[in-house]
Amino acid sequence: MRSQVKFRLLFLLLALICFVVGVNITPDALSTDNEKYLLSIISAAYFILLPAAYWYCIIKVGQQKLWKIIMVLSLSSLVARLSYPAELSHYFEFVMWLRYPIIAVLLVIELYLVVSVIRGLLKVRKLKGDPRVGAVETYREGDDKSLTIALILASEATNWLYAIPWFSRNQKPAIAHIKLISASRWHLGLMILGCLAALSASYMFLHSWSQLVAIIVSSFIGYTLMSIVANHRVSRYYSIYMLRNKLVINNALWGFMVIDMVDITCMLNQEAKADSKDDNETLSIGRGQANLTLSLSKPVIYHGGMGQLPEPMRIIHLSVDKPQDVITAIEASRTAMTCE
Repeated sequence: MRSQVKFRLLFLLLALICFVVGVNITPDALSTDNEKYLLSIISAAYFILLPAAYWYCIIKVGQQKLWKIIMVLSLSSLVARLSYPAELSHYFEFVMWLRYPIIAVLLVIELYLVVSVIRGLLKVRKLKGDPRVGAVETYREGDDKSLTIALILASEATNWLYAIPWFSRNQKPAIAHIKLISASRWHLGLMILGCLAALSASYMFLHSWSQLVAIIVSSFIGYTLMSIVANHRVSRYYSIYMLRNKLVINNALWGFMVIDMVDITCMLNQEAKADSKDDNETLSIGRGQANLTLSLSKPVIYHGGMGQLPEPMRIIHLSVDKPQDVITAIEASRTAMTCE
């Protein structure tokens, strides 16, 4: 897992702990010094610790814009408005009023982006292969926000494509197979059993409270079976292949890359284990010893987190079953492109 992703998850975990613990231990009144002291600690966590953590984990490490720190401050203010004692909560009333124009503006922007993205996806609907590849081809040089939304919209079609063998019957064959745990049959079996167990447990737990809610929640959990099967099949059969003069690398459904052949400047069939140093532009995919390295002439985006955590990469270390087949296929494709 890349350092940027680790720090994002670390901040999410910290924020979750702060808000859950803070809401549960916030005093109902400020009648004693201990209650005032406790509320001061909670306020410091909301308005000092979390913004500082956001600045380091998201803005500095994640290379995001500084203005985005407003989001964590707004969230802390909202939690304070809903959980603080009455004598203090009214000071955060502005948050309740500001949310409506902010939500309205965001909805207008998001709807515009969604409409524009849907129009873009309709243009490439006849392209064969993974819908995410078509989205990347359409928005590679465009707005990152549009590409993010496009990948969200394309994810559902991607699940169906890989989960149902008939839908993927025309998919380009793999030139090799990356050694992934999710490609194993035992991993698929454990994931299915875990999903069924979570489905059953959620239904039994919620049934006594509301049968309708129990059915809805268990149905959502059951629907993930399609993603589990798609995750297995893309790992087992389509982890690395070529499509429209591009090399597509799938790290299960979690992440993928679409690399132009002309951007691959060096391929090393190496015997030594890839350097494990955490380089911001180096990515390793596959279990065991890396036996293939792709060096790129310019950074290419690795779409992690099912397309929602983009990171630029220059060097890709792969552990594949037939590294020489990958090298031969890429060289043959580049030769054909040169001759055209």
